Amino acid sequence: MTIAIGSKAPVFTLPASDGSNFSLETLKGKYVVLYFYPKDMTPGCTTQACDFRDQHEEFAALNAVIVGVSTDPVKRHEKFIDKYGLPFTLLADENHEVAEAYGVWKLKKNFGKEYMGIERSTFVIDQEGALIQEYRKVKVKDHIREVLTFLKEQ
Repeated sequence: MTIAIGSKAPVFTLPASDGSNFSLETLKGKYVVLYFYPKDMTPGCTTQACDFRDQHEEFAALNAVIVGVSTDPVKRHEKFIDKYGLPFTLLADENHEVAEAYGVWKLKKNFGKEYMGIERSTFVIDQEGALIQEYRKVKVKDHIREVLTFLKEQ
């Protein structure tokens, strides 16, 4: 399933790293950079999270909120945040329902094995809750700069 640019982003509520239940609808009036990543503490995901961390103030200056989503449980997210000083919320999509709604729950292949998992993807949602940009099969290098450039053009 894919979501068309310009259509309303699927709304959801998930357990958040701060112990609350996070709802996308609470961020109306702000841009949302919703990024899906495979797993906390892995090299690519750590690099990506730290890149978002390092540019966090630039995103905030553009009225944008960064939210990360993986299938890891909240406890693992808390460790990831503590270890790397991440200043944004991570959400636990343990049943991969939100990943499926955004079309990022995919068959993956690694070292000859096939399994279902999150395909690294980022979605930019506008202040009204509409999807205005998507990045699928994201390569971590320079990705955060690409998202920032897009937001600056809005």
